[in-house]
Amino acid sequence: MSSQIPPPGRGGSSIDDNPSESEPPLGSGDAEISLADGTELPEEQDGNDSAVRVDRAENAIELKEVEGRSQGAIVMRRFLRHRGAMISLAILVFIILISLSSEGLDLLGIRVHGWWKWTWTDLASIQNAGRPTLSLIPEWLGGAGIRWGDHPFGQDSLGRDVFAEVMRGTQQSLMIVFVVGIVSTFVGVVIGAIAGYFRGWVDSVLMRLTDVVLIIPLIVLTATLAHKYNSNGSFVLAIVLALASWPQLARLVRADVLGLREREFVDAARVAGASSGRIMFVHILPNAIGVILVNTTLLMAATILTEAALGFLGFGVQPPDVSLGSIVFQYENAFATRPWLFFSPTIFVVIIALTVNFIGDGLRDAFDPRQKRALNKAARKSASAARAKVAGR
Repeated sequence: MSSQIPPPGRGGSSIDDNPSESEPPLGSGDAEISLADGTELPEEQDGNDSAVRVDRAENAIELKEVEGRSQGAIVMRRFLRHRGAMISLAILVFIILISLSSEGLDLLGIRVHGWWKWTWTDLASIQNAGRPTLSLIPEWLGGAGIRWGDHPFGQDSLGRDVFAEVMRGTQQSLMIVFVVGIVSTFVGVVIGAIAGYFRGWVDSVLMRLTDVVLIIPLIVLTATLAHKYNSNGSFVLAIVLALASWPQLARLVRADVLGLREREFVDAARVAGASSGRIMFVHILPNAIGVILVNTTLLMAATILTEAALGFLGFGVQPPDVSLGSIVFQYENAFATRPWLFFSPTIFVVIIALTVNFIGDGLRDAFDPRQKRALNKAARKSASAARAKVAGR
């Protein structure tokens, strides 16, 4: 009886006789990388692809993290893991809360007092030559000790409390920012969606209107309208800014709608008998929400700078009310002798603009699937294990 010839294997032995020697070498198509959770990933065919294999391992880990989640949950998860956006959101919320609670509200003739003892119109006796009473340097470091004082941001030449003015100015500037964000987003989304969906002469008319608004310098347009109507209050200034700020968003929404209207789900909605309005606002626009939200936040960040510029030029919020820009304009001549009057509102303008920009960056990263995501602690552990295994092979 003839003996059975074993099938050829690596190292001259049968795969069944010696399994340890049958493991494919590094770089073969059958080699695998095991992650910390037991997931195994096949290696690439190339022998010099360690970075590629690790990248594929991290991608597989990320896919496992979002498996079974809705699109909204994935976006929220990515946004909450964006450290810059979360820190900026916390700072912005803190600024909103302290500005509202310290000076209270003065809306539609209804006055609600805050916890700060001065208002932006109160005149008090000048203390410490008007210098800020706020001190953050302990006495053991040679400072005046950590204290708040009666006028933490100082006083102007008339005795008005600068902290109260800055808080009121922050309220007004933030109100303008949010009104501009809401109104300009509404106008831009509606015009962009209608132009992109109907195309033809409707698109031509709306885009020529958009071009007309775009070619007019924003500062000149808003300064002219604000000078004429700003006596009616800062809300009118916000509406004027909003009506001059929508064209960029309208063009972006139009471009997105032009691509989405050719998708299969839109054809299915048409076949099902959905109206044009329902297709635009129920089926198409939810798929463009990423573009809308990101550009709205960037528009709001630009608005705070535009309002500050208008206030500095004297076309912003008019006395007796104040905004951050009008405070800078009011105290520009005191920069050399009393710089604290100039720095306080300027710092708040910069902080608000930066926080809104970082929040916009976080939203962009959350909605854009091409952005590289940061892995959480468990995922980083699995990725480190994969790298260590690749390095040891």
